[in-house]
Amino acid sequence: MDAGINRIINELDKIKRVGRNGAAYWMARDLQSVLGYANWENFSKVIEKAKMACEMSGVKIDNQILETKKLVEVGSGAKYASQDFFLSRYACYLIAMNGDPQKPEIGIAQTYFAVQTRRQEVQDLLTDQERRIQLRERVRNANRSLSSAAKQSGVQNYAVFHDAGYRGLYGMGLRAIKQRKEIGQKEDLLDRAGRAELAANEFRITQTEQKLVRDKIVGQQKAVETHRNVGAEVRHTIERLGGTTPENLAPQPSIKKLLKGKRGKTPPVAGKGKEDAEK
Repeated sequence: MDAGINRIINELDKIKRVGRNGAAYWMARDLQSVLGYANWENFSKVIEKAKMACEMSGVKIDNQILETKKLVEVGSGAKYASQDFFLSRYACYLIAMNGDPQKPEIGIAQTYFAVQTRRQEVQDLLTDQERRIQLRERVRNANRSLSSAAKQSGVQNYAVFHDAGYRGLYGMGLRAIKQRKEIGQKEDLLDRAGRAELAANEFRITQTEQKLVRDKIVGQQKAVETHRNVGAEVRHTIERLGGTTPENLAPQPSIKKLLKGKRGKTPPVAGKGKEDAEK
């Protein structure tokens, strides 16, 4: 793994704190510098975006982001109270998702916080089905953003581009994945994915979008290689953490069946809804 990635991961581990209840948390002022923000005003704007995302997901903000004051000593010896926040793991994830995609630290932080298995605060508030529906919608939206970035990079054959991402993450193409999981070829793979598999795909998608934009990737072949390489890197991260690679995760009942029970609660999804079209 790249030395810069290891350095940031180590710093995120170093600033992590653990409360009396055993839950991990971070302080915003500590996180600010690790994520590459020199100016608190700019970072506080990202925190506000994270609050909005938290509220929109139906999670109580005070359980995830809690404002506090920190005494800071100035040159004269006087002290003043500066703004700070207690941040849950989920709050840090939302901050990373809403951070500046031009900063390489942001992409690394997204993966770091997303691959963590302990999200006790969120798990206590949502049922397994609700979490899966929510995550599937995030993946759908992320895929649309990725397609937009791919278009700007000059991608013309979207089927090949998206299949490359699957090959990197799963070690095989989309058709082979469906055969392995015994999923119909006309079914949407991600509609049959569980939360762990959806999360892995979300990492792949968001990381690829940011790399296409950040590195100013141009051309079909370079974009395809980027997508495959990012997928492979996410796969290596899963393996390093001792997780199950996505091709070995069992398929779940179609998300469409779950959505039928949520009709009236979940907004309709725009677009064609097909694996390559949504992306």
